[in-house]
Amino acid sequence: MMPLTMARPGETVTIRKITGRDEVRQHLAELGFVVNSDVTVVSQLAGNLILQVKDSRVALDKTMANRIMI
Repeated sequence: MMPLTMARPGETVTIRKITGRDEVRQHLAELGFVVNSDVTVVSQLAGNLILQVKDSRVALDKTMANRIMI
């Protein structure tokens, strides 16, 4: 397993685990980041990511993206 920040732009990955406090995991789940779902990295700039989750695009900063393991 590795953090989501290690994925390259254009790559589609599957979420394996989400770490952090309950509030953080709940917030990410509300954005569509749930275990066994696919996420596509649209672009990356200084560790911050723009991600395609289901039918929407979401921007995550480096610290939040590091909590999502792929």
